[in-house]
Amino acid sequence: MLKPVKTKKDYEAALKRCYQLMQKDVKNNPKIADELEVLSILVKAYEEKHYPVPPPHPVEAIRYRLEQSGLDEKTLNKILGGRSRKSEILNGRRKLSLNMIRTLHQTLKIPAETLIAEY
Repeated sequence: MLKPVKTKKDYEAALKRCYQLMQKDVKNNPKIADELEVLSILVKAYEEKHYPVPPPHPVEAIRYRLEQSGLDEKTLNKILGGRSRKSEILNGRRKLSLNMIRTLHQTLKIPAETLIAEY
């Protein structure tokens, strides 16, 4: 029976049940798929409350997205307005401007909340 995940014991039991369900044929059994989906939502809510993950540093987010997208730093030169400006930002000597944040958000799809964080 499904119930809210309120304690660490509930959390561990939910994780164990998720694991058991993932070992079954979820695709051909909607009942199991539904239970797994609901349990996953409950586990995620518990984790977000008890084990929050801080947002990444803006510069690290930029580097990660470049690597993830298979782009090189030359692409970043164009986005940030030149090689020296890119270098200053990546080395922490210059902060991102509002226009840079907008452009990075639009072109690299980095969440604006990450880019506007204090650093």
